[in-house]
Amino acid sequence: MTADQLPATSREVRLASYPEGDVALDHFELAESELSEPGEGQVVVRNDWMTLGSVARDQMNPHTTLPIPVFQPGVAMWGRTVGTVVRSNSPDLAVGDLVEHFSGWRDYAVGTAHEFFRRDRSLLPSSEYFLSQGPTAWHGMAETAKVKEGDVVFVSGATNGVGALAGQIAKLHGAAKVIGSTGSKEKIDFLVKEVGFDAAFDYHDGPVAQQLADLAPDGVDVVFDNVGGEQFEAAVQVASRGARIALCGVLAGQHGDDGGSPRLPLMSAITKDLTLRGFATMHTPDQIDDWNARFGAWLAEERIVFPHTVVEGGVPALPQAFVDLLGRRYSGTVLVRLGG
Repeated sequence: MTADQLPATSREVRLASYPEGDVALDHFELAESELSEPGEGQVVVRNDWMTLGSVARDQMNPHTTLPIPVFQPGVAMWGRTVGTVVRSNSPDLAVGDLVEHFSGWRDYAVGTAHEFFRRDRSLLPSSEYFLSQGPTAWHGMAETAKVKEGDVVFVSGATNGVGALAGQIAKLHGAAKVIGSTGSKEKIDFLVKEVGFDAAFDYHDGPVAQQLADLAPDGVDVVFDNVGGEQFEAAVQVASRGARIALCGVLAGQHGDDGGSPRLPLMSAITKDLTLRGFATMHTPDQIDDWNARFGAWLAEERIVFPHTVVEGGVPALPQAFVDLLGRRYSGTVLVRLGG
């Protein structure tokens, strides 16, 4: 195949069946679909990088209560991806443009130009950086929790792509101390030595409330909660008066742990004058552009790092990578190299 040729087919991962418990490789199937030249107003994009997130587990549940579309058996899955336009039959995108879109889990994506969002390669060090979960981390930490100078901050589930960036955003806003929770000694080292958290603890090592209180004896002013369950309850218990709690996710429930839906001690919330606010992760183009510009500037100034894990192997590697993600084997944003 030369640079001017398209392959006859594109590999894709389809949902084979809905899992009733843990996700396994037999819940996926690798298939091929025909690939042809684009029709009027369409483009063909070679997918270069895809990010994996635990929310896809909810999309494998036909009875999910989340307001998100559910994957269908026998149909190619989808996910957040960046790629390069290799064919264009639209005046809106040119061959060579870098685009972000949601037709992942496949080698090539074909669609109308408005389904793809052009990205400025010069803003970030490499194309995969556009798949950071920074817009969510920024929205939750800076705009929802309104972190400020001098705050003591607790980020639960801090080693995922959102939490690792949220903690750094808190430091950039002048937080006095940022504490993270995670699930192993190796991940504690990752948070403190690589990401720049001031302290971290393993939630397996004892009651979360006691571990958090030991690290924040005067209480926490901001909570960025990715987990729910015991960790949320502990955060409320240790919160200082007037603390702001941003509710980002419920990993405890997604991973099947007991206590995904925590109890809220109402008297503590009332007497401490706590603010609890959930926030959605749907972002406008302006918010995404603002983050990419901000992220690029901080990276250039070496004030922030992009914690991520790269998985090689292309489209065939996606099912195992997703199973490993749910098994908590990765740190930071999980990126699968598809092509390029």
